[in-house]
Amino acid sequence: MKTIYLLSDPVNEAMKLYHFVMIFGGLLLILAQIPSFHSLRHINLISLLLCLAYSTCATAGSIYVGSSSKAPPKDYSLKGDSVNRLFGVFTAIAIIATTFGNGIIPEIQATLAPPVKGKMFKGLSVCYTVVVVTFFSVGISGYWAFGNNAGGIIINNFKDDKGNSLVPKRFLLMTNVFILLQLSAVSVVYLQPTNELLERNFSDAKCAELSARNVIPRLISRTLSVALAVTIAAMLPFFGDINALIGAFGFMPLDFTLPVIFFNLTFRPSKRGSVFWLNPQ
Repeated sequence: MKTIYLLSDPVNEAMKLYHFVMIFGGLLLILAQIPSFHSLRHINLISLLLCLAYSTCATAGSIYVGSSSKAPPKDYSLKGDSVNRLFGVFTAIAIIATTFGNGIIPEIQATLAPPVKGKMFKGLSVCYTVVVVTFFSVGISGYWAFGNNAGGIIINNFKDDKGNSLVPKRFLLMTNVFILLQLSAVSVVYLQPTNELLERNFSDAKCAELSARNVIPRLISRTLSVALAVTIAAMLPFFGDINALIGAFGFMPLDFTLPVIFFNLTFRPSKRGSVFWLNPQ
């Protein structure tokens, strides 16, 4: 949102990051009122299409910049000693696996309507197809275009050191709009566990989902929870870094710990076998 703001008015920087956090929170406040996980299945599909859209834009933009006369000097040399390079490889794998790749899995699992068994395999196939297509295309094109100067968010490289856009401004604006909409859709999905917990405590299962008895408590509880989260987020310095840290702690058990525990509990492999002991590793 801040990038879109600066594209439209690059001179005026009166609005700060916390202003945009609050505006985004207002959008989530509205979207948070969607009743249930199953109601999000269409939003999840839109999220998938937006993910493909902005990944395509990032790839196309990288190729455009890398092929133009404005392309920055490219340095493909490996920096640091062998130890730092090795840790860099592990760090990169961990980022892809926990923060980006498997983050799509809970969305698919949570929004699948029964029967789950057949749909789960199809959902996971779609998940990893999207991950491979988007990350490899963006990663390869971004590294080709910018070399070691490629940033963690590749569209940040679409501007030079003076803030001038290396791609058409309309293209950069469109890419950021896709990202904003996709983040909105994903945020709504990840709000639902909190919303379900609130529903369990304040709703009445004997009444209809859209009855006044359930709508009013839902509106109040969800509004307060989102408002509290947005207030804390707006007050935090280094919002992006803190968000990444909290996200990593949240995804680690979800993506690596719980699946192997569920596997051992469900299939009960022999404790004398390698499968039982390799799973927790």
